[in-house]
Amino acid sequence: MRRWVTEADVQLILLCRSGAKAEMIAADLKVRGPNAEVQVVECEFIGASAIRRQVDAIVDEGPIDTVLIAHGSLPDQAQCQQDLGSAADALTVNGISPVLFAEAFAYHMANANRGTLGIIGSVAGDRGRKSNYVYGAAKGLVTRYAQGMQHRFANTGVNVVLIKPGPTSTPMTAHLAERGARLANVEEVAQDITEGMRAGKHTIYTPTKWALIMMVIRHLPRMIFNRLDI
Repeated sequence: MRRWVTEADVQLILLCRSGAKAEMIAADLKVRGPNAEVQVVECEFIGASAIRRQVDAIVDEGPIDTVLIAHGSLPDQAQCQQDLGSAADALTVNGISPVLFAEAFAYHMANANRGTLGIIGSVAGDRGRKSNYVYGAAKGLVTRYAQGMQHRFANTGVNVVLIKPGPTSTPMTAHLAERGARLANVEEVAQDITEGMRAGKHTIYTPTKWALIMMVIRHLPRMIFNRLDI
């Protein structure tokens, strides 16, 4: 969003769970892009009917050019294995909710035959691993859903962009940074996302090294893969 408001006079609508937190983000964006219009909409992120109602209300105010679906949480794998409620929440927040938002916006983009729909998945969705397979399964759902949408909208005016970041330095991964994990720079990841969406790429691995890393992981023979502690 910071890149978008400094590059052009844009109109942004921030869909959020916490209006108070989003208002602080909006204030920051208005300073960085004085000519930008930034609106905050507090909404529900769970439930098909609520998502449909909220998206319809936004589109009723005017056509949407670009959508970026970027919400999620990083669950504790061990807790998900012990508590099915935690597993269900993680699958819903990281998988079901993003694709329902995507479907709701895609409905309107299809009718207009125009628009760019970006949805953030994760490299974790490329192959299930014991360290985070609940999160990975949710992101795997996002990957397959986005790929299906890309097939649906091939040769139309709608472009669906699947974004697969590696571990990135955001509030979601703050606990990993405390453990000494190497995390990608958020500004560089943001640049990859905005430039990739502008260029109409179908898939964005960011940082780009993750495209090669995950290609290797996806193609490792099972007998070798099962020896890895990842």
